[in-house]
Amino acid sequence: MNKILVPFDFSDVAMNALNFAVQLTKQNDSCELVVLNVIEHPTPSSFKTMGVTDYDPLENIYLKKLIDSVEAKLEELLTQEPYQGIKAFYKLKIGNPYHEISFEINEEKAELVVMGTAGASGADEYFVGSNAERVVRRAQCPVITLREPSDVAEINDIVFASNFHDMTPNFVDHVLKLQKALDAELKIVKINTPANFTTTRHDHELMDDFVKRFDIKNCSTSIYNYTNEEDGIVAFAEDIDADMIALGTHQRTGVGHFLLGSIAEDVVNHAKRPVWTFNLEH
Repeated sequence: MNKILVPFDFSDVAMNALNFAVQLTKQNDSCELVVLNVIEHPTPSSFKTMGVTDYDPLENIYLKKLIDSVEAKLEELLTQEPYQGIKAFYKLKIGNPYHEISFEINEEKAELVVMGTAGASGADEYFVGSNAERVVRRAQCPVITLREPSDVAEINDIVFASNFHDMTPNFVDHVLKLQKALDAELKIVKINTPANFTTTRHDHELMDDFVKRFDIKNCSTSIYNYTNEEDGIVAFAEDIDADMIALGTHQRTGVGHFLLGSIAEDVVNHAKRPVWTFNLEH
């Protein structure tokens, strides 16, 4: 892994994400850490990042002071002891947080995004928490979301949930890279629900074929019955006291997203442990 992007707004959940990303960065000498802060500001179309045209002078003064203040905080942050010995730098952008995060993922060719989430009931005044779902849905690289402090070295079990029908080699390759990087056991699970019931024999055959086809090592398989998939994934992870959840997501938008929902986004909102996601369409 060469580059990790951390959207950062100085909130507690963002700090938890940053600390987690620092631990991952320290595992690879060639890895760079990019800390991205976005100042959300109502601007005309002529307003560009770090530059202003045709804008109220008083607003310019306020914005300049805000930029200076945030830059000073970011510089001070990255001089602290936890960030020594790694390749870390910050970027400060002005605009729509989600759009800027998406742009920087592509601009920096990030191989992983680590970001905090406030959860379903969290305050939405922080751009990190309120934009996590959209990033999870559309990012072209894996995303790890978390709200609580988490130690990379203590991640020993990863719950991997799927229906095992739309597994692409690219997606599975990313899952196995995650498993290898964390040296963890993969707890493969099929959530069985009343609305999508399948037999135990069918599910075991499906998972056994999946494990054999992709030559997956250090893993176990389970079937877990629950009323719906998203809550079942979270409940299973809690029951076995897993350290992380991994699953695929789809780039659904508009009416389709509203009707079908997103299991990954719901899990991100409700899980108390880190959640790794990757878009199955990439």
